[in-house]
This record gives sequence, structure tokens and C-alpha cells, in this order.
Amino acid sequence: MAARHQAEEEDKEEEEQQGQRGLSFKCLRSFRHKIREDNWRRQQDPALLPTQEPEEKKIALELLETEQAYVNRLHLLDQVFYTELMKEAKNGKTVPEEVVKMIFSNISSIYQFHAKFFLPELQKRMEDWSCNPRIGDVIQKLAPFLKMYGEYVKNFDKAVELITVWSEKSPPFQDLIADIQKRKACANLTLQHHMLEPVQRIPRYELLLKDYVRKLPPESPDRDDAEKALEMIFMVAKHSNAAIAEMERLQNLWVVYQRLGLEDGIVDPSNELIKEGPIQKISTRNNSTSEKYLFLFNNMLLYCVPKVIQVGAEFQVHLRINVDSMKVRELNDAQFPHTFLVSGKQRTLELQAFQDAIDRKEKRSETFKTAVHGLETGTPALKTEELGRRAPQWVRDNLVTMCMRCKEPFNAIMRRRHHCRACGYVVCARCSDYKAELQYDGNRLNRVCQECYIFLTGHLVLEDREGKHKGILEKGAAEVSGKSLLCSSLQLLDKNGKGGTRGWFVIPQDDPLVLYIYAAPQDVRAHASIPLLGYQVRDLPQGDSRHLFQLVQSRQVYTFVADTEELKQRWMRTMARSAAGITHLEEGEDMDSSDEAE
Repeated sequence: MAARHQAEEEDKEEEEQQGQRGLSFKCLRSFRHKIREDNWRRQQDPALLPTQEPEEKKIALELLETEQAYVNRLHLLDQVFYTELMKEAKNGKTVPEEVVKMIFSNISSIYQFHAKFFLPELQKRMEDWSCNPRIGDVIQKLAPFLKMYGEYVKNFDKAVELITVWSEKSPPFQDLIADIQKRKACANLTLQHHMLEPVQRIPRYELLLKDYVRKLPPESPDRDDAEKALEMIFMVAKHSNAAIAEMERLQNLWVVYQRLGLEDGIVDPSNELIKEGPIQKISTRNNSTSEKYLFLFNNMLLYCVPKVIQVGAEFQVHLRINVDSMKVRELNDAQFPHTFLVSGKQRTLELQAFQDAIDRKEKRSETFKTAVHGLETGTPALKTEELGRRAPQWVRDNLVTMCMRCKEPFNAIMRRRHHCRACGYVVCARCSDYKAELQYDGNRLNRVCQECYIFLTGHLVLEDREGKHKGILEKGAAEVSGKSLLCSSLQLLDKNGKGGTRGWFVIPQDDPLVLYIYAAPQDVRAHASIPLLGYQVRDLPQGDSRHLFQLVQSRQVYTFVADTEELKQRWMRTMARSAAGITHLEEGEDMDSSDEAE
């Protein structure tokens, strides 16, 4: 009795800590983790136990005793709480009848099963224990019916929420529950606490049965049935856990849909949210970033914009990309580190992760790999067969200083930048004065460059530049940089050392004795080159926090400024080798690759 009183006192303390709100799924999980032999099975006085009883019979008796107590709790829930609340609901004095039914779910079926079937069967078996010492076959009959608990468990969190909501809305409802809770049968515990009993019961069956099987002698006639019963109870417990997980998934999914404004075509209970989070969108026009938000589901990626006035929804969906047609590629960008490209048929997005998300980069990459079946690392250009069928990646304006088709330099007045909607190149007005239907844009006419126009329509144009010889300076910076000994941004100072121009410098693998100078990393033509053979490379002391070095030959001097000391040393080593006529790497020597320099 002292042990029982102590257990009841502990239950009261737990209830006071939980508060009137009741039990959420987090609380439910914590309760289920507490179901262990050392804190829920009643500790009996050894002096009161029969000294000669076998261990397995003691556990069977404990099962019977706890089942009797459990049926009493079910009687309280079904025949007292449910019956009296439903009676008042029918009289229209408290809450609608449907609310009471939703709170108690299928508790009546659970009560009837245990009170009229399982408990009598168990009692009869224990009375005949001396001639038939077994309970495994009885529990095997019980196990299939325990699946009815799945419905109750899934409804549990909603039931607790309904009790809280209607207790605030309907004082008579709250008063009736409080009145029942004061009765002796309730043992000073709340309705929510009693409603938790069915949720905890299946794990308790599993623990008791495990102990029973462990204590059975090897020659026991109940061993086979008991082991089969334990396996069946385990599957039922798994079914119950799956019901909890599914209910929690649906609740979380509904919260996400509400944040998105319940937009048509998005709400689908079969969807699975994989990841969500803020992201930076890189603008190809003004070279700036703006904050956006991504939701990655198992079947789609939602590109969203946070709403300024969050009434009814937190985000507005700007773009939906189907995962089936989505491609993801990591980018190497010196100006915007930690960037990646998300490409769908209708749109291509260049995105940058926030700094606090960089530590989770591997996890993020794995998430996208799982979603899109592999992360691409190829070139940004579209494959020929995809031209017009998939939105291209636009080359950013600041990465080019000349038209990527005719190679004429841009200026603010006479020659302005335009983007080809088919290939994404930055071109001048003259080279993009064409229209073609693009499949990814619903076959609407879009501005395209001359080369894409010819490919997409099959029409020839009067001015055909094909066949023009491509000089060494007309090799594209991106093409050369991809196969280079070293490439990066440097500043070339003028003769007085006070000013100069910044550009993109490349020493190609296929022309390792020449330094090519581009105005921007994506330019299609170099504007200058320096033959390196015979030059001397000199280190200059650091001045004004600048990392200086020189190329010197007779009276010709070139002074360079690198962004870091490490980059400066790499350029000096590479230039010295080229100046000495060394065109190949010795065995075991690493090449300074463009990826590292960038």
C-alpha cells in the first residue's frame, strides 16, 4: 500500500508539472520512453509473494493484475467520462456531440474488447494454471485486435487539443470534467492523464511478455506460443509507433501549407517535406543578392519570397520546380562563395547559402543528391538537345566586357548588354535581334542570339559569321581557364605604380609560355598577352597592405598586385617556370589549378 501511495503521489506531481494544457506528442514520446520495468511495474513486498511460485507465474499474475486495473481505467473513460459528457452534449448544454466523439475516438471498442474478451480469458487461464500453465496462446488471440489502438493513438493529440479549446469556450464542459475528476475513481488525476493509459498499454504488454519469455524454462510447453505472441505484440507496437509518426508528419505538413497560404496545386497529404531554409538569390543584372526561402519536398522545390505583411501566410510562392526535371550543380565563384545552381525546365536559379548554413553544406548536398538523383558538376552551358527546352543559366553582366558572340566591347550608350533566352549568353543588341519559340516558356517568342536562332528555327540569316578564323586572343576566358596552369583575378599597375586595371589572368596548359589578360572571367576574347619566356620574376616588399611582384626583362617591367600573399607566391612560381621554358610538371608535383585560385 505504501508503494501504491508513493506511485500515486508521483503521478500527481507529474500532472501538476504538465499543467491543464494536457499532453502533446513531445510529452507523449517522453512518457513512452519512461515505460520501463523499474518505474511502472508495481514493487511488491517479497513477504507477501508465494515463496514456491515459479517466476513465469509471478509475471503472468502481474499481467492479470495490471489488466484488471487497466480495464477499470477504460471503464472510467468510456462509461463515466464519455457517457456523461455525451449525455450533456445531447441536451445541448456543453459541446456538440461530434466533439465528444472526436475526443474519445474508439475508446468504447477498446473497452468492450478488454472487459468482455481478454480479461475473462486471462482470468480463466490463471485459474487453470496448475493443469495448463500457459498464456502465450491467449495473447496470440489478443494481438490482432490491438491494431485498433492505431486509430486511438493517431487521434490522441487532437483529442487533448479539443479538451483544451472547448474548456475555454464552454464553462459547463469544463465544470463537468472538473466534477468527474474530483471523484474517488479518478484518484485525483485529470482526464488527459487517464486518456494516456491506452497509449502506454501496448509497450507495457511488450515489456511484460519479454520478461515472461526470458523466465520460461527451456522445456516449458508455453515457450513456442509465448515467443510467437511476443513477435506479434512487437509488430503491433511498431504499427502504433508508425501511426504516431504519420500523424506528426501530417501535422507538420499542414503547418507548412498554412505558412504558404494553402495555395492550389501544393496542398497534398502524400508529400514529404525534406528541408526548408533561407537562401540568397544572386541577380544576374545588378550583381546583388536578395533573401528568399526554399521548401524542398519529395516531388517539388518551392522558391518563395517572405511576405512583408504576414496576414494569412508567411511566404508567397514565386516558382515551383518539379524534382523529376530538376538539376543541381555546385559553382566555383570567387565573388559569391558557396553558390549552387538549381535548374528546372521553366527557370534557372543561382543561389548562395547563408554563412550559418555552410557548416551543414555536406548535409544539404546529400539532401539535394537524394532528391534529384545526383549532383552535376559539368559546364554551365546547356546541352544542344536541351536548347529551348530548359531555362538556361544566365551569365552575370559583370563577368563580361564584350559581346559573347561578335566580341565587340560593351559601353553604356551605344552597345548595351542583353541576354539570350535560349543559351544565357550576354550579347549585344545586334547579335540578339532575333525571336524564336522556346518550349520551356510555353512556346512563346523570346529574344535569342543569332546562333540559337539558326539552331532552333533552321532559318539562315544574311550575315553569316561562320568560318571566321579564331585567333589565339579570341579563345574564351572560361574555356581557357578550365584548362590552365593558373588563373585568377590580378591588378596590373601602370608605370608610376599608382593606378592600373584589374583583369582576369590566365596561363593555359596548351600555351604555357604566354600570359593572357582578359577584362572579365567570361569574356570570349583576351585584350592582351605577354610572352613569358626570358622574363625574371621579382618579389617586392609588401606596401600599403598590397601583395606586389614583377615581371622584368631589359627595360620592360610589369607590376602585379595579388589579393593574398598565398596567391602571389603561386603566381610567382608558375611564371618563373614558364619564363624558364619549363612546360611540364615533374612527377609528384601538383599543378596550381584554376579551381584553387578562384
